[in-house]
Amino acid sequence: MGTSATKAKNKYNESNYDRINLIVPKGKKETIKNHAVEQKESLNGFINRAIDEAIEHDNRKLASAASIESEEKL
Repeated sequence: MGTSATKAKNKYNESNYDRINLIVPKGKKETIKNHAVEQKESLNGFINRAIDEAIEHDNRKLASAASIESEEKL
């Protein structure tokens, strides 16, 4: 077993975070990690930011398409 501090951290993480296993081609992890360091971010922080930005981008694209479709119906 671990120390009580480690147990407490593990319990906190388990109840507050979901875990996603990401598989990338050999060498790509180092490329992503280096980019994150260049941006002064952790690897995890960079991946979360990239996901958030992709979701925002996709949502804007969907909203724009819906707006165009709505205007065409007028």
